[in-house]
Amino acid sequence: MVSAAAANPIQLSLSWVDYLMIIVYFAVVIGIGFTARRQVRTSMDFFLSGRSMPAWITGLAFVSANLGATEILGMAANGAQIGMATLHYYLIGAVPAMVFLGLVMMPFYYGSKVRSVPEFMLRRFGKAPHLVNAIAFAVSNVLIAGINLYAMAIVIEAMLGWPEWLAIIVSAGFVLVYITLGGLSSAIYNEVMQFFVIIAGLIPLTIVGLHRVGGWNGLSSAIAHTQGVEHLSTWAGTAIGHTTNPIGANWLAIVLGLGFVLSFGYWTTNFTEVQRAFSAKNMSAARRTPLIAAIPKLFIPFIVVIPGLIAAAVIGNQFADPHSGLTYNDAIPKLIQMYLPTGVLGVAVTGLLASFMAGMAANVSSFNTVFTYDIWQRYIKPNMPDVHYLRTGRWVTIAGVLIGIATAFIAAQAQNIMTYMQTLFSFFNAPLFAVFILGLLWKRMTTSAALWSYILGIVTPTITWIAYLVNPKLFATATAETLYGAIISFVTVLVVGVVISLFTKPKAERELSGLVYGIGKIDLHGDAVATDTAWYRSPALLGTVALVLCVVLYLPFL
Repeated sequence: MVSAAAANPIQLSLSWVDYLMIIVYFAVVIGIGFTARRQVRTSMDFFLSGRSMPAWITGLAFVSANLGATEILGMAANGAQIGMATLHYYLIGAVPAMVFLGLVMMPFYYGSKVRSVPEFMLRRFGKAPHLVNAIAFAVSNVLIAGINLYAMAIVIEAMLGWPEWLAIIVSAGFVLVYITLGGLSSAIYNEVMQFFVIIAGLIPLTIVGLHRVGGWNGLSSAIAHTQGVEHLSTWAGTAIGHTTNPIGANWLAIVLGLGFVLSFGYWTTNFTEVQRAFSAKNMSAARRTPLIAAIPKLFIPFIVVIPGLIAAAVIGNQFADPHSGLTYNDAIPKLIQMYLPTGVLGVAVTGLLASFMAGMAANVSSFNTVFTYDIWQRYIKPNMPDVHYLRTGRWVTIAGVLIGIATAFIAAQAQNIMTYMQTLFSFFNAPLFAVFILGLLWKRMTTSAALWSYILGIVTPTITWIAYLVNPKLFATATAETLYGAIISFVTVLVVGVVISLFTKPKAERELSGLVYGIGKIDLHGDAVATDTAWYRSPALLGTVALVLCVVLYLPFL
């Protein structure tokens, strides 16, 4: 690997107090793993927490699982580079899809009692599409786990002086221990704790940073003297035919590519996220999981994107200087070095470590579930005692972490890890969402149509990406390529799926009950306790509040 900290431009001087905080945090992480182990008696306990978690726990874990390295470093880097246009990734690129998951998709997932998203593919379409989906998910998940590991390694190397290989192995080792011990419960409880640690680290950084630049007015003035007003506008330069925004795409591509295909594909079909809702104690809690998560998700930009803007205002010239040793990914670590004193410094570093571990733990816990249930149990070793699958899950966890270490070295070859991850989403999540939405809304969708449209939906964005590598002039930016690639994938699935369905035989309607909209009834309240049906816990109310807040938060930055 090429060292990201050759000149150590963000090397920190931690005191014993700071190191003590880090040590205590890691001790608590392992302690939670040992505690959660006592609750693991069956494979369902290990992989889905026995479907026993309350909504507030699963909701916080849902948002924390997404607060990995790419979220904290990547979105802050975007904030420094493209400014408030990064809000698109939250306000149309996350929250609406989370609301859709809670209101529309979770009743099908949870009501059908499937144990994973690929298993829903099996129930709706059959074995061939299911196997392709399970393999594709497993591959994409270990690749994304490598991104989280690599991002953690480069920051630890630069901030603490550890070699990258040591940082990768140590961080992977801690994740391995607590997931192997306590399974999903261990991951979820740690993610809840990690959520508060991350917030505790980033809020002081944002407050101190804003104070140092003279508040919002001072920041606005400083930004205006760097790269101009576009930093503080979300939609400037997105007119069709006159695209000048830093994303490199017009408003239609942003809305369709990011706000619809990539967003809905990620938040509604990515089992790494959806698994938290699967572990909820009843249908009401499962539906509320992404809706509860949507509320803090709305405000994450203010402690991630704004620090990126602050970094652009105070050290933006260093990001453009190849001799400085800094990149946009160093925005938050550099601000931590500049502004935070002993004690608070330890909290901030612990918050970064927590974010990296949350992301990788989410990848590993979903990988072991899909591999064990959807590949091992279904196709390799069916009809074995439950203890066999519990033991297999622990061994698969070890394998997943080891593969994640290997894929971290693949991530090291990417020029931009955020774009690399978005590219993976356009390959795998975009076509899966298209297959699911067509299959949920149209009973005529057939097994053959699902299989071949899904495969071609993976192939077409891959070809688009390769074409862009050969001729970069095809798209204004690499980010724009992922948006257009996702749209191409989605359209491919719709066209191929409809055409093949018209020439092949669909399943009998009786086999589609609870799997297709309008066929069979889903009981949304039958398993809910009385308190879960209170008006203020209504999924429709929570979803409406989240969508209204999306609009309100856009207004100051139009």
